[in-house]
Amino acid sequence: MASHTTAHYFLEGLNEIGIDYLFCNLGTDHAPLIEEMARWRREGLTHPKIILCPHENVAMHMAAGYAAMTGRGQGVLVHVDAGTANAAMGMHNLFRSRIPVLLMAGRAPFTIHGELPGSRDNFVHFVQEPYDQASVVRPYVKWEYNLHSGVIAKEALRRAHTMMMSDPKGPAYMMLPREVLAAPWEEEQIKSYPAGQYGAATARGVDAEFIDTLADKLMAAQYPVLVSAYAGRNAEAPALLDELARLTATRVIEFNPLFLNIPHDSPCFAGFQSSPHVEQADFGLLLDVDVPWIPKYTQQRPGSFWAQVDIDVNKRDIPMWGFGANLRAEADSTRVLAQLIEHIKHRVAAGDAAFTARVKTRMAALMDEAATRQLQVAHAATDKGVKGTINPQYLCAEVGRALGPDDIIVNEGIRNMFSVFNNVPRTKPTTSIGLGSGGLGYSGGTALGAKLARPNNTVVQFVGDGGFYFSTPTSVLAVSRQYKLPIFTVIMDNTGWGAVKESTLRMYPDGVAKEEDQFAAVLAPDMEFSKIAEAAGAYGESLTDPEQVAEAVARCLAEVKGGRSAVLHARVTKL
Repeated sequence: MASHTTAHYFLEGLNEIGIDYLFCNLGTDHAPLIEEMARWRREGLTHPKIILCPHENVAMHMAAGYAAMTGRGQGVLVHVDAGTANAAMGMHNLFRSRIPVLLMAGRAPFTIHGELPGSRDNFVHFVQEPYDQASVVRPYVKWEYNLHSGVIAKEALRRAHTMMMSDPKGPAYMMLPREVLAAPWEEEQIKSYPAGQYGAATARGVDAEFIDTLADKLMAAQYPVLVSAYAGRNAEAPALLDELARLTATRVIEFNPLFLNIPHDSPCFAGFQSSPHVEQADFGLLLDVDVPWIPKYTQQRPGSFWAQVDIDVNKRDIPMWGFGANLRAEADSTRVLAQLIEHIKHRVAAGDAAFTARVKTRMAALMDEAATRQLQVAHAATDKGVKGTINPQYLCAEVGRALGPDDIIVNEGIRNMFSVFNNVPRTKPTTSIGLGSGGLGYSGGTALGAKLARPNNTVVQFVGDGGFYFSTPTSVLAVSRQYKLPIFTVIMDNTGWGAVKESTLRMYPDGVAKEEDQFAAVLAPDMEFSKIAEAAGAYGESLTDPEQVAEAVARCLAEVKGGRSAVLHARVTKL
């Protein structure tokens, strides 16, 4: 009768739940897994591929980028409480963005005198045992568990996977004591738990009464509006949303979008600002969006009717929310969109002359608005700026002109977020990733994860100088080089944290900070980020002259297509 350690069955369990990659920063707690992986390789067995990441920030966001492209949550393996702490910001981002990941952390050995295989044999084993290790990430997980025994290793993994992949998706956390990983078990003691019986539960559509009411209100509206941020996590959503918008002549706004929710060349796409449309709307639909507008600056039209369809309709992990709706359903937005389109088409076929006339009139207005908006965006990008302060809109427009429709952007521009979205429009599903959360430093790892999932597409990371610091760039570049994942990083350097300055000015427009020009938002303004790229064997270029933008972008993209990452450090309009 064959006997193996828990580590062996744990690797089998990872295979069974469909984990493709383990993004790892390993430690002394992982010795049983490292030993078992080596044995598997010698015996020709296959386990999830290992991607070593010098910092957990990169590991977490690589998992996020891969999941965003594929829909499949991956594994991240980190070192005890220390690695968990480094991963916490990534957990925050993935939790708020509802992206699945299984974060696994070792635990310091619990035996001290050599009672079991894996007992403490190092100084750090005494100082890396907090009272409550899971508390570091507890606010950001759907499920947490300490693996008490190897006999339930596969059951625990299936439960973790089911939780992270069930709607709304999100992170799960498991702790792995070293003695548990090293303990032996006979094969007949270990059971498997197939997805067919124990797998994830997905959201469904809504009932006919809900669709009928929703269609009534939408078809009767004079100024219908739809706001979305993450419907596009499902690749089918953008086409369905565009179809509904065209069918009903509805304006669609992406407010702080996490994904592409509607093709940006659609005549119904109304940009990224909700307020002017919300104030006129007599009907609105909140479709997979956490924050549709800022209430302090936005007044809803009196008597307007609002509906909400969301994978997380109650925002269960946001303590105070504040957006009302007359009709609400927790459901899969792609299914609801398909139901609604079919229902409205049936009504139109039965004859509704007044609705058809309203749609025709609105569509003409929407086409004019879209054309005007595109002209305004193009005009704003004609100003190149001056040497040392390149216009970020012009810079982004040049990058946008150099990309193809299948290429992917990761937008961490923050202060220049709209410069990116407006001037690098995307039209295909899953070609745009934003931030659904507040943890800066996500774009580098996310870009690597997207590149891993889509190796034939160019991936561009747009980031400010502040965000570039947060993104642990040396780790990003090291992983890029080690695993041949070339990405193009565009740093829009405005010499500081513009969001901090803007926030202060919003609260104190005539305050002392403004008078003294003191915002505590500038750090090392003479940094040369291109040198960081060169140190990692990537291509680095500093850019100060707007007349050289097109050529610099071309050089960087040529390097990326040739197989190595490129960093373009552009000095843009300052704070």
